[in-house]
Amino acid sequence: MDLELARNFLIALAIGALVGAEREKKKKNDPIQSFGGIRTHILIALVGAASAWLSREFGAPWIFVATLALVGATVLASYVFQNLRADDEGLGLTSEIAAIVVCLLGAMSITGNPELAAALGVGTSAVLAFKQPLHGLVHRIGPDDMFAGIKLLVASFIVLPLLPDAPVDPWGAINPYRVWMLVILISALSLVGYVAVRWLGTTHGTVITGIAGGLVSSTAATLSLARTSRVQPEPGHAHALSAAILLAWFVMVVRTLMLIAVVNAPLLATAWPPFLLLGAVTLAFAGWHYRGSVSGDARRGDADNGDGDGDGEGDGDGDGGDGYGDRNGAIRNPFSLASAIRFGALFAAVLLVVEIAQQRAPGVGVYVVSALAGSVDVDAITLSLAGNAGEPDRHPEAVRAILIAALTNTVVKCAMVVGLGGGRTRRNIVVAAAAIVLAGLVAVSFG
Repeated sequence: MDLELARNFLIALAIGALVGAEREKKKKNDPIQSFGGIRTHILIALVGAASAWLSREFGAPWIFVATLALVGATVLASYVFQNLRADDEGLGLTSEIAAIVVCLLGAMSITGNPELAAALGVGTSAVLAFKQPLHGLVHRIGPDDMFAGIKLLVASFIVLPLLPDAPVDPWGAINPYRVWMLVILISALSLVGYVAVRWLGTTHGTVITGIAGGLVSSTAATLSLARTSRVQPEPGHAHALSAAILLAWFVMVVRTLMLIAVVNAPLLATAWPPFLLLGAVTLAFAGWHYRGSVSGDARRGDADNGDGDGDGEGDGDGDGGDGYGDRNGAIRNPFSLASAIRFGALFAAVLLVVEIAQQRAPGVGVYVVSALAGSVDVDAITLSLAGNAGEPDRHPEAVRAILIAALTNTVVKCAMVVGLGGGRTRRNIVVAAAAIVLAGLVAVSFG
């Protein structure tokens, strides 16, 4: 007995049982609008698997084709009969299409793709079971949201593969592929933040966006959140946006220490005290604004529940009280591909200036180069300095240079918030950035 073949047939039967069990529950609730139950789908999966096996054994693909055509004709006849019995408007095709999918997945499990067939079977069952959440999600997507998503997909899967992944300038500084990746990252963070706030509310959704953005790029996260503060400038949102921005900065500090530990572990002994001070100040301000945001949400929730004329719509999703919606309960999508492209162009220009400075004026000093490099990205200069600081006597200079890069990056991100942000978020970030820079200067002076 071929145990592998028997396993594949069992997988086909399991796929039919999984999808059939979900359809059985649907059939129990509405017998007219559902095709088949658990037994029917198990048999359909077995028919698909057996026909695929016979086709392979006899070298006759027509066996499976004829079987699939027979299953399709049976499903179509059932659909027509159910429509004749139905009193309301025409029925959907979900159950009928699911039956054909089960037949195809049963065949896939025999033709050498049992793992993929099983995974697709689970996915099919999930799509059928999550009917209401999926419909609700689609209904909550507006035309602007759809266009934004399509533009991001075009930028990611059509434009990006066409760009060269190599420097195109004489100095070897500008890589179009990597610059466009940053554009996509900024745009994606805008959409992620928008979706998170829609689902989780202002405070939690925005904070999670800041943390996740900081793991990838604190600069991109700052840009995205700053633009959001202009779209939603209400005072109640300023604390949440400020907390998210500062948490992205805090994640940058942690990421810098992790890079140092990976590249040059002995350097970490010199680096952690000043960066601990930097991170502590950042986290303190983030915690302060997070607490203010939570308190503000509670007050707005009480006001909505207490007065008779509050909008009660919260973020526009019906949960009430998070205050992210405007007077009409709507949330505007902050996605802007044009803004992301402008920032990508600025990023490329700064990269070019840094590269020219390093090539034309190598004696200008590691601190000046660190400041220039930090205005764009901290990771690159951190990896470079940590990798070159092999001797212990070079550790203090390397740590000071990395600190200068981090402080320059903080100043640049603060300038982004001031220039692109709105509302009280700008003032909050300026105060926090001033305290962070002051703590960093103290660490540089005494480090």
